[in-house]
Amino acid sequence: MRKWLMLVVFSMLVVALFACSDDSSTSDDGSNDSDESTSDSGSNDDEASSEEAVTLDFSVFGSTGYDVLIEEYQELNPNVTINLNEGEMADVHNNLFTAISAGSGAPDIGMIEVSEVAKFMQASDRFYNLNDYGAGDVAGNFLEWKWQQAQSVDGAFQLGLPTDIGPTTMFYRTDVIEAAGFPTDPEELAAEIDTWDAYYEAAKTIKAETGKPIADAPELVFNALRDQNDQQYFNEEDELIIEDTVKEAYDYTTKMIEEGLIGENQLWTPEWGSAMVDGSYATMPGAPGWMVANVKGNAPDAGGKWSLTTIPEGAGNWGGSFLTIPKESEQPQEAYDFIAWLTAPEQQLKSFHNNGLFPSAPSVYEDEEFLATTDEYFSGAPTAKIFADAAKSVKPVYMGVNYSIVNTAITEALANVASGGADPQEEWETLVKNIETQLERQ
Repeated sequence: MRKWLMLVVFSMLVVALFACSDDSSTSDDGSNDSDESTSDSGSNDDEASSEEAVTLDFSVFGSTGYDVLIEEYQELNPNVTINLNEGEMADVHNNLFTAISAGSGAPDIGMIEVSEVAKFMQASDRFYNLNDYGAGDVAGNFLEWKWQQAQSVDGAFQLGLPTDIGPTTMFYRTDVIEAAGFPTDPEELAAEIDTWDAYYEAAKTIKAETGKPIADAPELVFNALRDQNDQQYFNEEDELIIEDTVKEAYDYTTKMIEEGLIGENQLWTPEWGSAMVDGSYATMPGAPGWMVANVKGNAPDAGGKWSLTTIPEGAGNWGGSFLTIPKESEQPQEAYDFIAWLTAPEQQLKSFHNNGLFPSAPSVYEDEEFLATTDEYFSGAPTAKIFADAAKSVKPVYMGVNYSIVNTAITEALANVASGGADPQEEWETLVKNIETQLERQ
């Protein structure tokens, strides 16, 4: 019996040795054949891992419509499961910053809005540098000013890949414009109101002919002027710089408020939404592509009474986001592969048609289907072309870590002037002091 058992064991050892020898056979030059084939194919281990089940947590805010594209990606990559977690913008940003600070709880992929990028760039050590995964190879897919928004000054670190953008245009009520004696055709109206001086004169005409203000929300007029500049609240040294172009935009807006040429409603209020339905004003300057959904949602029965054209003296950008990969992710390559696919021109075009996310990939602007896009709600205007032309004229702007502090203070001051009758200069002096005090605490 012992002899039989020894024979069995010996046979098993021979088989095992033969198998090991076969797997690790060497070539004539002494190199390992399996290692050589791995090197040639880009790593057999990588190929094996690509077949392993992968789960990615993906946090977003707003109405992205990414669930549809995620389904498509999962069909193309059956081993990948992507959990989409949607939330309010402030909550998503706060949760992400808390997680990366604590080193626990961050998703594999986090969406960051452009106004928050500078804040998260300060914590860049908590994110993977997408340049290490091939971001430089796709940089040319995007508008240069958009790409730069999530890039370090020296270009060595790329925080995120761009998603959508918010090039600004001017929405307008065709019925109010016509009643005031202006052309309702987008190109003709743009030619007639081509400067901010012309906008001011048009406001006086509209008020005289219809009794209505040219715009409803003071913040939109201010934003439209502010966003046309290549500097806003801070320079790249994070020094406050609001006494020049920002003050000029503020003065222009408050002057029109005091003359009754701009209304008093604040953005996102019920009154603001009702005014869209009633047509109680003429234009909505500084409106980005994603505002289309807001207008339709607030005034679903006002189709054909709205249209859009360019803003006097050029466009700005309001909104847009980036997809980042926090260092906590244990599968950064798989996460990068997904976001590179999701932000590619082909998928950006789908996002535009599915959910109105305006592409940051300029090659889409040459697509015939894209250029042919019109919107009957907006009187059949060529919406895609108008937004694309606006996007091409946007200047890159450094927003700064404390952008929201300044923006909130100015928005509140405009509201005080519009609805409370406050003195514009006194409000300005107060907001400057408040901003400086808050910045000292940072």
